[in-house]
Amino acid sequence: LEQRNQPKITHQSLHIGLSLNGCKMKLALLSALVASASAFAPAKTASRTTSLNAWLDDNAVGITAPVGFFDPLGLSKGKSDQIMMHYREAELKHGRVAMAACLGWYFNAGGVHPAFNSELSNDPLEAAAQLPLVGWLQFVLGCGAIEWLAEQIKDRPGYKAGDVLGASYWVDDSDEGWLDYQNREMNNGRLAMLAIMGMITQDLYFGDYSDKIFKPLLN
Repeated sequence: LEQRNQPKITHQSLHIGLSLNGCKMKLALLSALVASASAFAPAKTASRTTSLNAWLDDNAVGITAPVGFFDPLGLSKGKSDQIMMHYREAELKHGRVAMAACLGWYFNAGGVHPAFNSELSNDPLEAAAQLPLVGWLQFVLGCGAIEWLAEQIKDRPGYKAGDVLGASYWVDDSDEGWLDYQNREMNNGRLAMLAIMGMITQDLYFGDYSDKIFKPLLN
C-alpha cells in the first residue's frame, strides 16, 4: 500500500530535475565568479582621478588657511607630479631670494654698506646702478655656483623640492613642528615676493625707498 502511494519517478521527471539542479549550480558558480572579480576591482571612492589630486594628497606643505591650495589661474590643472614639484621648487627659490632682497633693501636704505667703502647710494636701485663691474661679476658667479650645486643635489635619491640641505632625510612631514616650519617659510616667501615688488615699484614711480610701501598714497 505504501509503495502504491509513492510518486512514480519517470525518466522525463528525472531529466527535468537534473536540468534544474544544473542551472542552479551554474548560477551559483557565476555569482561566485562575479563576486570574486568585484573584489579586485578598484574602489571608486578611493581612486585618484588626476595627478594633481595625487600630488595634493602627498604634499601638505603650502596649503594653509585661509586660502588653502591657492591657484586662481588654474596653472596646476592637468600637470604631472614632476611638473608640480618643479613649480614648488621655483616658488621656494623665488621666496627665499625675495626674503633676502627685502632684508638687503632695508639694510641698504638704512645706510649700511659693507662693501666699497660705503660710497654707494642709500637708494637700493641707485646703488645697484653704481655697483662696479667686479661687484656684478662676483654676484653672477656666486649665484651661478649656488645654482650648479643645487642641480647636483637634485640627482640624489629621495630628493625633495627645495631641500638643499637634506633635512628630509632626518625628519618627514608627519612631524607637526617640521610641517609648521615649512609652512612658515612658504608663507613668508610669498609675502616677501609681493613686498619686494611693491618696494621696487614705489622707488621707480615715487622715488621713495623708505619703510612704507606706497607711502605717498598714505599721506
